[in-house]
Amino acid sequence: MKPDLSGLSELEINLATRVSVGDALTRSARMFGERAAVVDRGDSVTYRDLDAAAESVGRALLDAGLERQQPVAMLMGNSWQFLSTYFGCAKAGLVAMPVNLVLAPEDIVWILRDSGTTTIVTDAAFVPLIEKILPALDAVTIVVVSGEGAPAEIAGRPVLSWTEIASRAVDRPLEVLVDDRDTAQCLYTSGTTSRPKGVLTSHTSLMVGGLTNALMQGAGWGSEPTVLLNVLPLFHTTGLNTLVMPTLFIGGTVVLPGPFDPGAVLDAIEAQRVTTVMMLPIMYAAALAAQGQRARDLSSVQLAIYAMAPMPATLLAQVDAAFPNASVILGSGQTEVVPATVLQWPEHRATKPDSWGPAVPTVEVGIMSDGELEATGEEGEIVYRGPHVCSGYWNNADANTAAFAHGWFHSGDVGYLDAEQVVWFTDRLKDIIKSGGENVSSVEVERIVAAVPGVVECSVVGLPDERWGEAVTAVVVASDRSVSDAELEAAVIAYAKANLAGFKVPKRVLVVDELPKTATGKARKHELRATLRA
Repeated sequence: MKPDLSGLSELEINLATRVSVGDALTRSARMFGERAAVVDRGDSVTYRDLDAAAESVGRALLDAGLERQQPVAMLMGNSWQFLSTYFGCAKAGLVAMPVNLVLAPEDIVWILRDSGTTTIVTDAAFVPLIEKILPALDAVTIVVVSGEGAPAEIAGRPVLSWTEIASRAVDRPLEVLVDDRDTAQCLYTSGTTSRPKGVLTSHTSLMVGGLTNALMQGAGWGSEPTVLLNVLPLFHTTGLNTLVMPTLFIGGTVVLPGPFDPGAVLDAIEAQRVTTVMMLPIMYAAALAAQGQRARDLSSVQLAIYAMAPMPATLLAQVDAAFPNASVILGSGQTEVVPATVLQWPEHRATKPDSWGPAVPTVEVGIMSDGELEATGEEGEIVYRGPHVCSGYWNNADANTAAFAHGWFHSGDVGYLDAEQVVWFTDRLKDIIKSGGENVSSVEVERIVAAVPGVVECSVVGLPDERWGEAVTAVVVASDRSVSDAELEAAVIAYAKANLAGFKVPKRVLVVDELPKTATGKARKHELRATLRA
């Protein structure tokens, strides 16, 4: 059965019925116009102003000649201008493409070429980077710069002022066709084993994922809004899709304190009465150290999430004490399946602290081997179904064929489901260590090594070995460099022998000053393996 819509234009029915990320900001602005949407380094921006800037930016991009579903590359730091640009793209039916700012210039050039980008929006601070890469990007014709000190042109391309276009008065809302399954964003993966892949995510996926995150994080639509402190980069799915967008969808306030500084983070939590935080374990450790030097009131925090790396039990206990009114839980996911896909319930901290938790209500999780779903307790690849799943990879048919085989999205993660449908993560497929004929989970060994006194960070990899095939190797960062490498290695091996099966105990322990990491704190194991093998 279908309705007779012959008396309506395509745009009319689209506006009345669609799923659109841009519309979500409009709804929040109508309901909470004068409420702070973003507190950016202490400066407050209302929903009304955030939405108005997004409307103006979206209209200006279309006026500049961009057409529906074209990408807009965003080389921008965390700011309210980033968010207005992102929502402006959504309103205009364009594709927001935040770019990882820690990539090498040649990698950024590759991404912009691969995506067919013609438009870059950037901050004045990144003009030197744009000057370096633009001569290699003949297709780019539009450059928009936010902030003071922008040149009139870069590499012969004229520069538009973000401030000028965002402040243009508009006499009516921007109303263009936006299909539910149109691509709203493209995020390129980190490319740890090959060239980065452009993950295309629809308005439907982002809206369902965002509202699910709001539900799971206990957010409310009313007079007591969520106040989220975000320290993760907005070019990454966790900061953007797991944290910030859900908060703005339901009328909360996003606090952006600037580059991570533990003292500034604690000050912002106290001053803004933050209710939700998410940090990496190493960030929590730094914040606890700053709290020990000068205590702040952290009683407003109701939810403290961690991710990206294991959190030792001793550190978890300290986080519990520092945030006395907060549930402290682990969240997990990946760019291709709008995170969080699985999330611990608060009670799992006591009953299943090393698990990932169960799937969120809008995601189905399975365990697959050789195209068949495994029974409870059996190990295999973690696979997903549901509206969180991306539309596919840009310009990469082979990757799509592999990722969506058998009607599930293949995560590349290994794990199993227990009787309560809680997900237990074993390792990334590519990071499983084959040692002496046994499979060793690098994650399990990392969890043990991270608990050794004197170890502040660790990553475990397999290195070629004539006897073992691959030797389990722990690469650690010491908290106290006055302790000799030999002493720390002995402590790690002794602790591992007491807590792991013999074949899982590291054969070598290497002490380094720092680990190579992604922008969100994950260890770049491919770099570690390459360096150590060399």
